[in-house]
Amino acid sequence: YDSHCQTLNQSCEQNKELEANKTLPDRGAFSEVFMVKEKKTGKLFAIKCVKKKQKRDLNLENEIAVLRRIQHDNVVGMEDFYESRSHYYLVMQLVSGGELFDRILDKGVYSEKDASSVIQQVLQAVSYLHQNGIVHRDLKPENILYYSQEEDSKIMISDFGLSKMIENDIMSTACGTPGYVAPEVLAQKPYSKAVDCWSIGVITYILLCGYPPFYEESESRLFSKIMKAQYEFDSPFWDDISESAKDFIRNMMQKNPSMRYTTDLALRHPWIIGKTARSQDIYYSVSVNIQKNFAKTKWKVGPH
Repeated sequence: YDSHCQTLNQSCEQNKELEANKTLPDRGAFSEVFMVKEKKTGKLFAIKCVKKKQKRDLNLENEIAVLRRIQHDNVVGMEDFYESRSHYYLVMQLVSGGELFDRILDKGVYSEKDASSVIQQVLQAVSYLHQNGIVHRDLKPENILYYSQEEDSKIMISDFGLSKMIENDIMSTACGTPGYVAPEVLAQKPYSKAVDCWSIGVITYILLCGYPPFYEESESRLFSKIMKAQYEFDSPFWDDISESAKDFIRNMMQKNPSMRYTTDLALRHPWIIGKTARSQDIYYSVSVNIQKNFAKTKWKVGPH
């Protein structure tokens, strides 16, 4: 592989097995993503080029070893790995169904049942990661993708560990997507896999109303609200949402991590196992709020 992503085509030629097709719109602070084709099979993959830092990145090397042994239906897997003097190249499964919010906006009809199905698949993926000793640490809607354009496409969790691989500093990870970060992370306390469950609670909240549970123009006030777990189920947006959905969110967004639901407890909640999620259409209010609160430019900012 060549040392620069811009000359990936030549790199792929040298590799003999892959050829570059096009750049994919997923440029982070430390990486670029290209679509590549395996010559032998014609199968498409995404290749993520991660710029090496000056010091040897033992954490990244460890994460890559972990990524190689992970295999789950709802997790974007790593197929292969290369490195050059200046870059790491991660050959990833190609996921083409688009981001979660885009799909909701395209739907036209949307209910609690739809949100429950998404969160169930997210929980299954994260439960698997936790069983394998991996904490995602950066769960947010743009890391939740659809595998294909099919209407019944499964959900895929992406970029788990990549922010961790690339950026170890807790505060800078927190500042990247502060709205989804658990209170204990902001308080700079030692944290565990419970941080992922908090983030899933925040995502569930947004999926049911279209706006975030914590919103402040000032970062310090935002952090203060998150650390106190100060959020409301505001009227009129939550008037038609089931008590069961609110109970699920309260258990996921529990300030004390030791009292917070684990993924296994969450997977057994009635709202997740399909007994209490309402089928009433909430598309209009949710879609209006998503467009108002999550402008594309806002939710694409920062390293992925």
